[in-house]
Amino acid sequence: MPDELPPAFLERLARILPDAALAHVRTPLADDRPTWLRVNRLKTDPGALMRELAAEGIAAAPVPGFDDALQVPAAQRRALTEAPAFHEGRCYIQGLSSQLAAPLLAPQPGETVLDLAAAPGGKTLHLAVLMQNHGRLSAVEPVKERFFRLRANLERAGVTIARTYLMDGRAVGRKVPGRFDRVLLDAPCSSEARIRAGQPQSWAHWSERKIAEQSHKQRRLLLAGLEALRPGGRLLYCTCSFAPEENEGVLSHALRKREDVTLLPLELPVDNWQEGLTEWKGKPLDPRVRQARRILPNARMDGFFLALLEKSG
Repeated sequence: MPDELPPAFLERLARILPDAALAHVRTPLADDRPTWLRVNRLKTDPGALMRELAAEGIAAAPVPGFDDALQVPAAQRRALTEAPAFHEGRCYIQGLSSQLAAPLLAPQPGETVLDLAAAPGGKTLHLAVLMQNHGRLSAVEPVKERFFRLRANLERAGVTIARTYLMDGRAVGRKVPGRFDRVLLDAPCSSEARIRAGQPQSWAHWSERKIAEQSHKQRRLLLAGLEALRPGGRLLYCTCSFAPEENEGVLSHALRKREDVTLLPLELPVDNWQEGLTEWKGKPLDPRVRQARRILPNARMDGFFLALLEKSG
């Protein structure tokens, strides 16, 4: 049947996810799923934004565990995207899993920070908010169309500390070695976490070959990001893929190549996660990848993968 998930994809997921998370992937998305957004504190605060949206007839509500997240009923998503608050950059539509990334990297005002695969810019904006628009934020994107979308989103949001670069992130490490206090690498991936039953377009381009291709690119991006990191600096690696080849496998490769890098434990504000896998398809992975976290999909969060690395001084 055309709406059924690929058998190879399901077989792989059954070896990665617990039954409840796998069942969620196999269940078509409900039409009443809320829209999640993040408040842009460069321009407003949660209370003021909720009042502004209420005046437009939009019922935004806080999300427990997320200081700057609000949820809007599915039926009001179009009204939200037509509201001045959206068009003028006071809020940004962003899934809850993605909202975890920037706070885990925890950039500080005045630091020098790199977003190595930045478009469309939601996480870049979040970094700027945490930096209170003070410091230097470099945002790299190699695809021209996505690059200009990134620039437009940052400008609309009032980010003044960002410099954008149309270039391949794999070249950054050798161009500016040891420059950055923090690096965010939300790596291009196979987007497995966006695959859902009943949506054939979501897996139209999925294949194990694509996973292998992305894994090769991710390894080079991660090593470039680590090269660009100063001693004592931190890098957050994340993807929206379930595939160990794109996650734990990439980390294992970096740990083999870089003796000056360690994985740090992560404290999450949610409980739907599992430790990194230490073997895949019968092959052992570096046991330190257990410190990584795979966000398990549920009714309010998509799958995601997160790992925090530190470069020794």
